[in-house]
Amino acid sequence: MNTVVSGQWSGGSGQKSLLKEINSPKDLKKVKPEELSQLASELRETIISTVSKTGGHLASSLGVVELTIVLHYIFDTPSDKIIWDVGHQAYAHKLLTGRRDSFHTLRQEGGISGFPKREESEYDCFDVGHSSTSISAALGMAKARDLRGGKNKVIAVIGDGSMTAGLAFEGLNHAGHLDTDLIVILNDNEMSISQNVGGLSSYLNRIMTGHFYNKFRKETESFLKHIPKIGGSMADLARRAEESFKNLIVPGMLFEELGFKYFGPIDGHDLGFLIDTLNNLKILNGPILLHLVTKKGKGYKPAEERPDEFHGVGSFDIATGNANKLAEKRSFTDVFGGTLLKLAREDNDILAITAAMPQGTGLERFGKEFPDRFFDVGIAEQHALTFAAGLACEGYKPVVVLYSTFMQRAYDQILHDVCLQNLPVIIALDRSGIVGADGPTHHGLFDFSYLRHIPNMVVMAPKDGGELAKMLKGALSWGGPVSIRYPRGSVPDLEIKPNVEVMKELEKGKGEILKDGKDICIVAIGSTVYPAITAAEELEKEGINVSVINARFVKPLDAELIVGMATKCGKIVTVEENVLQGGFASAVLEMLEEKCVTGIKVKRLGIPDKFVEHGGQDALKKRYGIDKDGIIKAVKEMFR
Repeated sequence: MNTVVSGQWSGGSGQKSLLKEINSPKDLKKVKPEELSQLASELRETIISTVSKTGGHLASSLGVVELTIVLHYIFDTPSDKIIWDVGHQAYAHKLLTGRRDSFHTLRQEGGISGFPKREESEYDCFDVGHSSTSISAALGMAKARDLRGGKNKVIAVIGDGSMTAGLAFEGLNHAGHLDTDLIVILNDNEMSISQNVGGLSSYLNRIMTGHFYNKFRKETESFLKHIPKIGGSMADLARRAEESFKNLIVPGMLFEELGFKYFGPIDGHDLGFLIDTLNNLKILNGPILLHLVTKKGKGYKPAEERPDEFHGVGSFDIATGNANKLAEKRSFTDVFGGTLLKLAREDNDILAITAAMPQGTGLERFGKEFPDRFFDVGIAEQHALTFAAGLACEGYKPVVVLYSTFMQRAYDQILHDVCLQNLPVIIALDRSGIVGADGPTHHGLFDFSYLRHIPNMVVMAPKDGGELAKMLKGALSWGGPVSIRYPRGSVPDLEIKPNVEVMKELEKGKGEILKDGKDICIVAIGSTVYPAITAAEELEKEGINVSVINARFVKPLDAELIVGMATKCGKIVTVEENVLQGGFASAVLEMLEEKCVTGIKVKRLGIPDKFVEHGGQDALKKRYGIDKDGIIKAVKEMFR
């Protein structure tokens, strides 16, 4: 067997593989406790080997291998429920719950999901992909158990980053109020193991999780409360003395005040201690929070040293940890980040805001050059928008940069705090459209629809890098709320390196004719413009004379341009990388009705009323007919 120790692969001593014998947690329970460390090594080897080919969330999954083993070893899953927050750390969970033989298909089209998915396994009890949902979902399941009279355990596993979102604290607050049986495991992988995870803390936690201590604590409290006149105050004093002593040693005051019994912090990689602790906690009642300290990327040196880079990673070379790069291409994210940085050098009022993703949104350089004008608010999208609104009220020009799928969480703040007051907040939506292997929780296919109906909001999407730069420059000068959406991946015009200093601003609400024809008009927006041009060129060879409009704006639409071309051609095809319900095509149809334009034959291309599965970007675009071939097919159908 091969093992991975700090990134070094070495041949084993011929031990029999334990992982190959595990098809469910029932098989795991047959493994001897002293063999579990070997199993942990095998799990890490399999995860690293697979993710090096498929890409995925590596560092997070490596950090919870021991915890995953112990949870399935101690608890009776799937009767006992484990809810993984975000779910990008659940690879070991998948391997131990019957998906070992299909694990090589991770995140591939037709393969297993990169996140827990209820339809995939009975051990996945909640679909996840966005952060901070585990505690609320687990509390709902725990309360449902109580209503049924059940006895099963419910465990939420949440990372420290996810604790920055308000939803996590709303769940904690309600759980403490309901006082039902619930275990929350806080996986803290941002700090090193402190002295608190030493002898005294370990000793105290063994005592405090033990049956005798908790029985004695309960009986003593009951005895004190029954002393006439002074019993209640004595019990309260004893409780406060205990909490004061505990908080000299362990940092659990916040959770205790919310109604949880707090235990920790303990070493999340110590299998024996984890088994002892969770065996003790399993028999306790009420809300419990166990604080673990783990190392992100544990067992693979490149991931340990660069956990941010290995959080979400493409294919890579195992020996070096270096990414397997194709030809170097400039991404929309790079163009956006570079343009914003140039503009910020000219205008001190420009501020940048993101929610725990400075690297993914291209804002790292901005943050380094302008640390006082850059704000990473943590996983708190709602706060990010209202914070930006406050800044805008005071004359600044905040630019909020998030992935489209995460901006959904701040819908009310966009409507109520930004648009209602018509504040100049720029909303940059990275990873809009089909994002690929992360699947339905991460596709950004709804932002046209959930933004265009809000009064005062401008909604636009660039066809390429140069247009993205122009849109950003224009948005910062127009005043009022503006959204710019752009896709994951490289810009189609690699030669363009926008010179912001001499660049003309884009005229608000104006599209452009890229090709003039008389037979039919393709009205495309954003990432679908270049496929539309290519399709038109091929159709021209077959005798179909096609016009192509780059709409640029979903709102305000260039009604004069679109109506003129629709009237001229009599047939139009709209193309968008967004759901059709309420999207760009809906805006075009509404505009034609408002302008009393009749006799126009319209065909809409976009995403149907369904959640798009995971797979390659190109393959999914082809499946839904929004690539070049899909456009050609749709145009030809208009002439039948």
